[in-house]
Amino acid sequence: MKRTFWIGTASIAAAVAGCGHMESMMGGGGGWETVFDGKGIDNFERVGDANWRIEDGVLVADKGQGYLLTKKSYRDFTIRAEFWAEADTNSGIFIRCNSRKDIGAANCYEFNIWDTRPGQEYSTGGIVDTAKVNPPPKAGGKWNTYEVTARGDHLVSVLNGKKVAEAHNGKHAEGPFALQRFNGNDKTSPIPVKFRKVEIKAL
Repeated sequence: MKRTFWIGTASIAAAVAGCGHMESMMGGGGGWETVFDGKGIDNFERVGDANWRIEDGVLVADKGQGYLLTKKSYRDFTIRAEFWAEADTNSGIFIRCNSRKDIGAANCYEFNIWDTRPGQEYSTGGIVDTAKVNPPPKAGGKWNTYEVTARGDHLVSVLNGKKVAEAHNGKHAEGPFALQRFNGNDKTSPIPVKFRKVEIKAL
């Protein structure tokens, strides 16, 4: 009877561990909160005139200039998002924004998505005016995974599993985060940015 009990206990433990591993692989559980699930943008409010829409479960914008700003505010966290951009797409993830109307590198931390940025030190993976990238990674024309972490004044940018920028900066402590579509003064240029599986985990 004892042997049977321990075999049963071991089987249950293995099953629970297996479920936990599968849950982690799928991105659920573990404290992760889904912000965009491929079905709706109820967790965001629109700022600007970018033509955000959902196509086949993917969040897309290819015209106009603007943001999707989270309705909730966050302090210490990791954001995990998959994005697709052209090399000349100008986009980014803006965190701890201290204004809901005036969103930019002066009022938020901007984790950039822009391979061809004139100042390459703050191109894709860089935290604009805060942490440089060297060498600049290239993300254009493919799906990428961005992990953005803010814990106190410690900021870390990870692209496709590799840390590319890091800084200590205490200018912004808390606020919503935003997904950007921006292409300079050319608002009509059909250069897309796409996002999917946007999640956040409180730290």
